[in-house]
Amino acid sequence: MNTRIMAVMVILIGLASCKKYEETPLQGIKKDNVYDPLDKNGDFARQVLSDLYTSLPDGFNRVRADGDNAVGDFLDAGSDDAIPSVQNKVVEYYKNGRLNSTNNPDDNWAGAYRAIRAANDFLANIDVVPVDANAPKTLQYWKAEARFIRAMNYFEMIKRYGGVPLIGDKVLSPNDNLQIPRSTFEQCINYLVSECDAIKGLLRVEPVADSDLGRITRGAAYALKARVLLYAASPLFNGGGTASDPTKKALAGYPTFDAGRWTLALNAVQELINLNAYQLTTTFNAAFIGRKNTEVILAKQRAKTFDLETNNAPIGYTTPLSNGLTSPTQELVDAFPMLNGLSITDPASGYIASNPYAGRDKRLDNTVFYNGIRWLSRNVETFEGGKDKPGGVAVQTRTGYYLKKYMADFSAATAYATQDHNYIIFRYSGVLLDYAECLNEVGRTADAYAPLRSLRLRAGITAGTGTDTYGIKAGMSQEAMRAFIQNERRIEMAFEEQRFWDIRRWKIAAQVLNGSLHGTLITRSPAGALTYAPYTVANTTFNQRFYLMPIPYSELISNRSLIQNEGW
Repeated sequence: MNTRIMAVMVILIGLASCKKYEETPLQGIKKDNVYDPLDKNGDFARQVLSDLYTSLPDGFNRVRADGDNAVGDFLDAGSDDAIPSVQNKVVEYYKNGRLNSTNNPDDNWAGAYRAIRAANDFLANIDVVPVDANAPKTLQYWKAEARFIRAMNYFEMIKRYGGVPLIGDKVLSPNDNLQIPRSTFEQCINYLVSECDAIKGLLRVEPVADSDLGRITRGAAYALKARVLLYAASPLFNGGGTASDPTKKALAGYPTFDAGRWTLALNAVQELINLNAYQLTTTFNAAFIGRKNTEVILAKQRAKTFDLETNNAPIGYTTPLSNGLTSPTQELVDAFPMLNGLSITDPASGYIASNPYAGRDKRLDNTVFYNGIRWLSRNVETFEGGKDKPGGVAVQTRTGYYLKKYMADFSAATAYATQDHNYIIFRYSGVLLDYAECLNEVGRTADAYAPLRSLRLRAGITAGTGTDTYGIKAGMSQEAMRAFIQNERRIEMAFEEQRFWDIRRWKIAAQVLNGSLHGTLITRSPAGALTYAPYTVANTTFNQRFYLMPIPYSELISNRSLIQNEGW
């Protein structure tokens, strides 16, 4: 069974009960049989919709070179939060200057348009299938889900390239005129907002039955609209694009700044919050290891696995196998505060450089493997010559750290057990961070404290006494609050494909990716004493043109109406 069919089967398992599994590959079924007026159960049409779900984003070890079948890297390894443990991986093109229009490891143009065409084909034909007779509103839900998936694929392109050709409901064939120009950024944003508004009342309402876990609900439509408008209001797209040519500037973002765009984003986030359908889980890690919880708005469903552990846990664990493919940076580790919420650079924080992981924000323990943390019934050893950093030619951490995000507690276990690893596309903690950011940007800085406090309370940060509760200083200016929110978003959403895009939409990538990234060198004396010293693990470079990705060269050749982004 090939990988694509396997992906469809996994979606079928996760999305609904009483499904008829695929007996014939979808590619071998005639359209008249898929969209059959006599098929009261809509079995084949359901499979087509399930196949559409496979086009939703999936961020687990996914970035690899074309034709490379090896396990890939997290996109965050292309940011300042991590580097790949294997040298010279393509994900580092985003910070070593090697990215170009023929060499982009995260080029999703063709795949997104395949999904958009498949969604349009589904929408054009599904009405003849009489499934509503057995389950009222089924067709309504299916069509709204397909429209959401189409919109999600457009958004994934827009945040990479800016404005892209909008196809509408057309099902294009090779005989059609495919010389379609790019729509402006504003036209694309307006289209996505209108689609989200159109379908939010047509989708399932939360909470859904267990048999429908993983289905796109109204909350996902609200969340996508809010995220689209958040990006549209952000500095890169809100009049801050780097293009000088007026035509290219309108493709890359809004040509001029409008503070009112932050209000639009705030209103959209507020609408989602007002649904009262979501809340934070009791503990930070609970959001990632349970298929059903109150925080997840939309996640891409997968079968239970322990592939995250096998791919990313420290390499010294060979039974079970662990490959340690992701090396978080010292910059990310240093971003986590102490348990009292204060930055490690604050003299009042209690941070001790000779014992750097003691008394830290508990989210650090759920995000990063550091030396001494317990795993599979022993302590992780990332000191020089330790079990998890033995030296030599073996692939191992380049920074002194490994990725731990998404993993269950295997500290006292002797082997991995299968667990839910569903890639979360939208979760409520991200919504609260969006809310705080929008409140601050519209000048309501005092109101931004409440969502931040709720996140820190859930994280286990102590409230403290006085006015600076949960380590959040009272009376911050808008600029100071902005920096605080950006750091809180970094640590809360690490390895969720937020940081890579955030540093672009905030236009700070040129700051954080021009220079060096670091790890920590840990040495152990014969008596067992440990010393910690920072060291450079990668030199980085970021050009202004990297804020948007280049339109693929192959697309420019086949569609002469496309205009390349400036600088490429």
